[in-house]
Amino acid sequence: MTSGPINLHGTAVVLGKKGILITGPSGSGKSSLAFTLIAETVRQGSFAALVADDQILVSGNQQGIVARRPPSIAGLIEIRGSGIVKVPSVEEAQLHLAVRVISLAGSERLPPDQEYLDLPPFGALPLVRIADGCRTPLALLSALRPEFCHEQPFRGLLSLDF
Repeated sequence: MTSGPINLHGTAVVLGKKGILITGPSGSGKSSLAFTLIAETVRQGSFAALVADDQILVSGNQQGIVARRPPSIAGLIEIRGSGIVKVPSVEEAQLHLAVRVISLAGSERLPPDQEYLDLPPFGALPLVRIADGCRTPLALLSALRPEFCHEQPFRGLLSLDF
C-alpha cells in the first residue's frame, strides 16, 4: 500500500501482541479506557503499552493497518481532570481491533453483527463498542472478541495473550 499516513483523532494501545485503536468523540473517555486497559493488562502480567493518545498516524503495509505515534507525544496520555501522565509506549503497532467508546443514552441496545471500522484506503478493522465508564473493559473485550485471547473467555483473564 503506497498511500501516505492519515492523522486520526483517537488512541492506540498494544495489549500483549494485539494493537487496538480506540475511537469516539472528544471527551468520550478514549484515553481513560486506554489507561485502564494498559493498567489491567500489566497487572495481570502481560505486556501492554501506549502507541499514541489524541493523534494517531495510520497507514498500511502488507500485513494490514499500522498505527504510529507522532514523536512529540511519545508515551504521554491525558487523563481528563487529572493531567498528562507518562506510560510505557511503543513507536508503532499493527492494528487488529477497533473499539468505539459510546454513550449508552444515545446508542441502540444491540450493535450490528460483524461491525467494522473502515479506514480507507488501508482496509477495515473489526469493531467493538464499549460504553463510556465501563468498569471491566478487559473482561468485556474477552467476552465480545474471544479470538483475541489465547484461552477461553474469562478463564484466561489472568494470562491474556492479546
